[in-house]
Amino acid sequence: MFSLIGKTVLVTGATKGIGYGIAEVFATAGADVAVIARSSADIDRVVTELSRLGTGTVIGVPADVSIAESCRAMGAAVVDRLGGIDVVCANAGIMPQAPIATMSPAELSTMLDVNVKSTIYTVQACLDALTASGAGRVIITSSITGPITGYPGWAHYGASKAAQLGFMRTAAIELAPCEITVNAILPGNIRTEGLSALGEDYLASMAAAIPAARLGTPADIGHLAAFLATAEAGYITGQAIVVDGGQTLPESFDAVSTVR
Repeated sequence: MFSLIGKTVLVTGATKGIGYGIAEVFATAGADVAVIARSSADIDRVVTELSRLGTGTVIGVPADVSIAESCRAMGAAVVDRLGGIDVVCANAGIMPQAPIATMSPAELSTMLDVNVKSTIYTVQACLDALTASGAGRVIITSSITGPITGYPGWAHYGASKAAQLGFMRTAAIELAPCEITVNAILPGNIRTEGLSALGEDYLASMAAAIPAARLGTPADIGHLAAFLATAEAGYITGQAIVVDGGQTLPESFDAVSTVR
């Protein structure tokens, strides 16, 4: 049960943070993994690291997933080198801050290009291969920010993450006849390189507001992605699944502190 051996998995934004965690879980489970990112140097490092973990093949393909032509070349390269694509993890994304009052058209366009258009372009580029798989899986990394919560400075980020869910729901319907499922993971506060840079005191204060009393790890997201990629998850589609340690549950910090 729940085997991923023999599956070919494409992960965008796979050289750091949540994307690395997703790729690491799949590689450890014995899947063939295509590491997608813009930096060839980062790709080479990650391919070397992940190749030591499991029995599958790990390759790297450089691509700018905000550009449709680059995505098409990416999909073709993965099919050529690994023989097909069974699972697409559309994870690439950015989250720079920009207050609404000063947000520039360029900042908004970049956010939508990288977070929304890249998701659609990636799925389009891999659609033939996913259909040929006979049990294709699309797993989108969204966020609690936008679909569930808001945070000052990230209005455009929240809008992009909510937009991914709009795409997911219709894609799940359109692609169901091809036996492709489409789901999204909504991470809460995950301890990535960017978050760690804020300092231990700040991270401790964030963890204190989470019922699980800790920040998530990239592997926490990777484990759910791996489950959604299995045959056993074939009847799950069009779903937005929150992985946040209960972060979005309390009405206030007091609701957490009173049970500790």
